[in-house]
Amino acid sequence: MSLAALLLLACSETAPVESASAETAPAARTRTLTVAAFTTPREAYGKTIMPAFAEQWKAKTGETVVFEASYQGSGAQARAVREGLKADVVALSLEPDITVLEEAGLITHDWKAGAGEGMVTRSLAVIAVRPGNPKGMADWSDLSRADVDVLTPNVRTSGGAMWNVLAIWGAGTRGFSGVTAGDEQATIDLLRGVLARVTVMDKGARESIVNFEKGVGDAAITYENEVLVAKASGKQMDYVVPPSTILIENPVAVVDTYAKANGNEDLARAFVAFLQTPEAQAAYAQYGLRPVDESQAPVGLPQPTDLFTIEDLGGWGAMKTRVFDKGGAYDHAVPTGR
Repeated sequence: MSLAALLLLACSETAPVESASAETAPAARTRTLTVAAFTTPREAYGKTIMPAFAEQWKAKTGETVVFEASYQGSGAQARAVREGLKADVVALSLEPDITVLEEAGLITHDWKAGAGEGMVTRSLAVIAVRPGNPKGMADWSDLSRADVDVLTPNVRTSGGAMWNVLAIWGAGTRGFSGVTAGDEQATIDLLRGVLARVTVMDKGARESIVNFEKGVGDAAITYENEVLVAKASGKQMDYVVPPSTILIENPVAVVDTYAKANGNEDLARAFVAFLQTPEAQAAYAQYGLRPVDESQAPVGLPQPTDLFTIEDLGGWGAMKTRVFDKGGAYDHAVPTGR
């Protein structure tokens, strides 16, 4: 295991979540399931989903499940698992981070074959603002104003940051935010203007919104649910949904090689399947995420005029080449040194 992976394990959370044994359940062992996740759904997993799964597993098998959970930016998390963090399950921000583990030979099954095509949660890319929206934010183009300081994470470590960039890219190329549809140069200019106003690029979406909570910046590009979780905990902020934004879709997969080595293939598969149940989907919704099971979706969430997906932009392969690869649109837009 690499030094980076060892350090990550050292700071990961051990979450013993168990229930009382059913009267008829046989005495059985305790098993540890390691989950490597991106930062955004931390509360949903730790406070609700993991305890609920442990209770069900205990009732079914008599076994106690203890979770080892680590949370960091999705890209950094994928690299840690690739380099030796032996997670049984990964819950990441975007599909390319799962692809990293497939290409490393760690995920060997068709992880998109099941319910939801491997996706368990959704969200929107939005603009977090101060209470009452004092800067009058309404669209992505407002973030390029000289009187606005912006936060967004670093695309080299954070899946959330990549979603943020794609929200602006898609809005521009689709003819919103003051750009003529199909005008890629004008879209790069729009993105450049926004990135020029970014004062802090954190490693992950959670770190970024925590900085915003502390009073840094006038606006933050973030997941909708990050704002909803912050507001639910008493933090003072609002959010704006631009007229055109992207539907964020978050995948989960069993890491076959590690789950087998850990003797946890059955447990890992059962946990991933549990994430599609109404109970787990409702828990995601409780913490501001938009569930893939629309029957569990909260009522009254704002809807943009133009909600698009990664497939509407040509898919991850096209966007990695056009936007994120060396010499792509992001490199042309980001200020020198970022």
